[in-house]
Amino acid sequence: VQLQASGGGLVQAGGSLRLSCANSGRTFSRDLMGWFRQAPGKEREFVAAVSRTGGSTYYSDSVKGRFTISRDNAKKMVYLEMNSLKPEDTAVYYCASDRNAILTAGPTYASQQENYESWGQGTLVTVSS
Repeated sequence: VQLQASGGGLVQAGGSLRLSCANSGRTFSRDLMGWFRQAPGKEREFVAAVSRTGGSTYYSDSVKGRFTISRDNAKKMVYLEMNSLKPEDTAVYYCASDRNAILTAGPTYASQQENYESWGQGTLVTVSS
C-alpha cells in the first residue's frame, strides 16, 4: 500500500486547509484510515480517523469541532478539512491505513498508531500567528 499525502502549506491563524491522502491499496474500502501529526520536538499524535464506510469518525480533543475527516472510497481518497487553525496545529501530518481493523473498532483502537500498517510521507502544515 502506498499513501500519498498532500495539501499542506503556510496559513495564518484562523485560516483553513484541506489535506488529501491518496491510497493505492487494493483493500482501501476495507481500511480504517487515520491522520496523525508530529510537531517539532514532540511525539507523533493522533488527529482523526474514519471507519471503512465513513460512518464513524474519531477525533482528538484538540481538534474536535475544528477538523473534519472524510473519505471517498470510489476515488480511494481520505481528506482532512482543517478550520480555525491555531499555531499549535503546526506539524507534519501523516495519513495511515489499517487493513485489519473491524468495522466497530472504536475510538481507542483508531487512535493507536501501532494498529496502522502503512504510512504516507507526511505533509507540512505551518500556522502563523
